[in-house]
Amino acid sequence: MRSFIADTLALVVFFTIVGALNERFVAGMGWDEVATARMIGAPLMVLTARPYGLWRDWFVARTAPPLPQFVADAVALLVFQVPIYAAIVAMGGASGAAILRGCLGFAVLMMLVGRPYGIWLDFIRARFGLGAGGMRPMSLQ
Repeated sequence: MRSFIADTLALVVFFTIVGALNERFVAGMGWDEVATARMIGAPLMVLTARPYGLWRDWFVARTAPPLPQFVADAVALLVFQVPIYAAIVAMGGASGAAILRGCLGFAVLMMLVGRPYGIWLDFIRARFGLGAGGMRPMSLQ
């Protein structure tokens, strides 16, 4: 349960901010569309945060090395989040062109924020007494 809460908190906080900025300033959505997309996105983020955390842990464990950590984090985020983001923006009422621009912008953004999000996720997990892999460290006590 602790892993679920930590991963969910990390994802919701980070991507509510990042998603809203992308929708407004890259996709060109109005603030009303941004608000709708974020309201749709919040429950989806709750549903996908822990699966993403598990996916990221699995992907990074198998690809870094040989991939540098920042590349593994970026690719893990890109592959998992862009399809979800496309659905959120579409349900928010964006036009086809806005969806395409938003997804392209979000894909670039995922490549840029993959490692910062990985660091943020590990930071939040540590606040919950979890290891970087999202599981509580073993103790002899």
